[in-house]
Amino acid sequence: MYYAIMAEDHADVLDKRMAARPDHLARLELLKQQGRLLVAGPHPALDTEDPGPAGFTGSLVIAEFDSLEDARLWADADPYVTAGVYNKVTVKPYKKVLP
Repeated sequence: MYYAIMAEDHADVLDKRMAARPDHLARLELLKQQGRLLVAGPHPALDTEDPGPAGFTGSLVIAEFDSLEDARLWADADPYVTAGVYNKVTVKPYKKVLP
């Protein structure tokens, strides 16, 4: 089943986000290679693809896991969590309907 991992950043953590980004992306790349990643990306702080120094307000990952508990464990181990980027992480089951 798919699970939505919705994260909100702490304020002013762009430097921490950028430092942890390679490890964060490596984990997402592994999900992609396994065919389990539906979509992933950050929420820009401004209404533009490149918010510059304004940074991001959080992230969304929708991926397939065996259970809600597995999705939560994966989310808890994210480099953005351990680096102090994320303030809050919510994990919920997700049902893909369209397209």
